[in-house]
Amino acid sequence: MPAERIREHTVPVAAARRRRLRADQARQLADLLRHQILARGFPSGVLPLEDAIGTDYRVSRNTVRQALDLLRAEQLIDRLPGVGTVVVCEKYPHGLDRLQGLAETLHEHGQVSNEVRTVGPVAAPAPVAGRLHIPEHTDVLYIERLRRLNGLPLSLDLTYIPMDIGAGLLGCDLENTDVFRLLESLTGQPLGTAEITLEAVNADAHSAAVLQAPRGAAVLMLERLTRLSDGRPVDLEFIRFRGDRITMSGLLHRSR
Repeated sequence: MPAERIREHTVPVAAARRRRLRADQARQLADLLRHQILARGFPSGVLPLEDAIGTDYRVSRNTVRQALDLLRAEQLIDRLPGVGTVVVCEKYPHGLDRLQGLAETLHEHGQVSNEVRTVGPVAAPAPVAGRLHIPEHTDVLYIERLRRLNGLPLSLDLTYIPMDIGAGLLGCDLENTDVFRLLESLTGQPLGTAEITLEAVNADAHSAAVLQAPRGAAVLMLERLTRLSDGRPVDLEFIRFRGDRITMSGLLHRSR
């Protein structure tokens, strides 16, 4: 192949590689800046200037701009004239290594309030009955709650509880008390363990409207089956968290 033809093919390939490298670096930088934002590494709420970020991380200004664009798309930051790049969305930490109610988990970050949208007995669907170890179509107590932190919608919780325990919850203050505390009080024993599954799902129309999130936006779905200390499954929950307001974390130990 003539040298001119080789150069014609080589130049576009090299340019594409440079763009890909810059995009990779921008994504890596966005991850590092996101961690600093969530860890409150910018106490003033204002990020350093683009040149300063580039110097700190040894990347080009274009890479910095691409990284900031990624974080703006996540609605973590915004650009304010005369101020600079500021943090506009705070995420709250939700631990995955302790079994706690939402108010217990986030008590340091503000007031958790509950709007009880639905509460009452329903016939347990087969998957629910199987998880709770009860016969199909047996009544369970169904609770749907909108959970707010400092007035902002945070999660939509759908809860199923065996009726022999759930009946006692009907007269309880579900607006101001975590269900976990009420279960321990009613049963006279502590909660023991919980099995959890965490995944990202698209918000359906109902969930999006309740959480005041865009329809189809990604939400964090936490499925949790909680057992009493004697091993009995007592609480099956499907919790949809607004992904832009919560971050999940935990401490893992390597088993031998």
